[in-house]
Parts: sequence; structure tokens; C-alpha cells
Amino acid sequence: MSELIHPDRLSFWKAVDRLVDEHPVVIDRPAGFAHPRFPQIVYPLDYGYLDGTRAMDGDGIDVWLGRQGGSTVTGIVMTVDLHKSDAELKILIGCTQEEMRVIEVHHNGLSQYGQLLVRAEHGPV
Repeated sequence: MSELIHPDRLSFWKAVDRLVDEHPVVIDRPAGFAHPRFPQIVYPLDYGYLDGTRAMDGDGIDVWLGRQGGSTVTGIVMTVDLHKSDAELKILIGCTQEEMRVIEVHHNGLSQYGQLLVRAEHGPV
């Protein structure tokens, strides 16, 4: 039986780092901006996507940009949206522990449910 996983494969976090390093972040919904279709939803931090990438919905991979800025990936939020019948990953870049908590709360309401995965070196939330 052949080996299914190449021994030199990238780790999950290194692969996410590579995506962030190789694709520019576009912020199309700055902090305080209301969602275009759901005005009751206001973005607590800068929100956008990685240009030149594609997520499950066909748009760019979603990102949250924290106050620390830079390109350090601090976590991922995995979401399920029952209204849209989809699931996605959102990459957290330069986010503090408090910002990660705010993002997780943001993704748990109405028809959306999110689970935060914090990169180990950024500590528990």
C-alpha cells in the first residue's frame, strides 16, 4: 500500500501562513461597518479576504485583522451558517486573545455557529 501523506508535508499552520504570506489581505468591511444585507450585524474588527484565493462559497478566503496587524496567523474560526447552508474557515491575523473571543462571539448568533481554534503559541482563549 502506498503512503498517502508525503513525509515532507506542510503542517496545517505552516500552510495557512503560506496562504497569508502569498496573498494580499483586502479589507472590504472595516471595524464598525454594518453588513450590507444584515445591518444589525456590525463588524467588531477589520474583515476581508485573501485576494487570489477561493473559499467554499467561491469568494476569497475570509480573514479578520486584529490590532497587532502584520501577517501572524493567531487562529481560525470554523463556521456553519444554517441560513446559507454552508461552512467556512475564517483566518485570524494579528489578533489578541480578547479580539479572538470577540470574533468567536460574533460568529455565534442568528443562524451562524462558530468554533475558535487558537494557534498553540498564542495561548488559550
